[in-house]
Amino acid sequence: MLPWIQLDSATIPGENGELRLKQRGSEFSIMLGANELMNSRLSGSEEALATLSWDRIKSHPKPKVLIGGLGMGFTLRAALAVLPEDAGVTVAELVPAVITWARGPMAEVFKGCLDDPRVGIHQGDVGEAIRAGKAAYDAILLDVDNGPDGLTRKSNDRLYDFAGLRAASDALRPGGVLAVWSSGPDPDFTRRLKGSGFAVDAVSTRANGKRGGARHVIWLAVKPVK
Repeated sequence: MLPWIQLDSATIPGENGELRLKQRGSEFSIMLGANELMNSRLSGSEEALATLSWDRIKSHPKPKVLIGGLGMGFTLRAALAVLPEDAGVTVAELVPAVITWARGPMAEVFKGCLDDPRVGIHQGDVGEAIRAGKAAYDAILLDVDNGPDGLTRKSNDRLYDFAGLRAASDALRPGGVLAVWSSGPDPDFTRRLKGSGFAVDAVSTRANGKRGGARHVIWLAVKPVK
C-alpha cells in the first residue's frame, strides 16, 4: 500500500490548530491532529448539502448562495451542477492555504470549479459574510466544522447559537434555506433552529452517497415566507 505523504500544513487563523494536507496516490486527506476532516474519496454528504438545499429554493429567480467552507470543493461543484447560469455563489474560506491547495496540488479534485464565472471567493470568516448580508441569500450552506459542536475552531460555535441563527435568518430571503452539515445528530441544535423560527428537517445521509459509508446529518432550516 502506498504511504501517506504530507504535502503542506497551515495554521487556522485565531486558533492553535494546524491543518495538514496529505496525499496517497490520487487520494487526498485534510487532517486536524488525529482527526480526518475530509477525504477526496468521500464526497456524498457534502454533495447532498448542495442538492438538498437546491430542492428547497429551485423556484427562486437568480438564486444567490453562500457556502461556508471550501473544503475539497464537493459542495461547490454539486451546487454549480444544479444552479442556473444566472446564479451567484460566494465561497467563504477562512484558511488561505485551503484556497492555494485547491488551485495547486488538488486542482484535479476541483476540476476548475473556482474559475466558474458564477463563483466568488471571500477569504475570511463566513460569520462575517453572514452578518454583512441582509436578505442577500437564498441559501446558506455551512460545512465549516464537524457540525454545531466546533472542532477545528471553537469560535465556530457562534454560528450555531441563537445569535448566530438570527444573523443567518436575517441574511436569508423569505423561503431561503440554512443548510448545516454535521458528522452526527444534535437534538439541541434542532431545538435551537426551531426556536429561531425555522421550519426544520434533519436528514441522514451517507458519507459516500449511495455507496454507503458513515452516516452524517444535514439540517435543512427554511425561513418562513411571511
